[in-house]
Amino acid sequence: MRFVSSFLCAAALTTAFSVPSVDAGVIERACRQSERGYAKAGLCSCIQKVANKSLTRSERSKVSKWFADPHQAQVVRQSSHRGDEQLWERYKEFGANAARVCG
Repeated sequence: MRFVSSFLCAAALTTAFSVPSVDAGVIERACRQSERGYAKAGLCSCIQKVANKSLTRSERSKVSKWFADPHQAQVVRQSSHRGDEQLWERYKEFGANAARVCG
């Protein structure tokens, strides 16, 4: 009986403190769905936290698409549009921070 109550208590705590994937940010979801082997929950969650501090919501949305289509990152990198240049600089900073923090 003690085992059952301990199990139920642990299950309740796990449920109460776990974050459903629905609440995951766009970067974390893209990371987890990526075919490039990034699907480790802890790593993807860490990358999302860094993205939240480094990129705007709009930038996170755009960058999340790069997990599925890396070529789009190159399109932005090679673009001569000022907005794309700014995004690329912020993305490089985000990448460096993510590598340092989540490494």
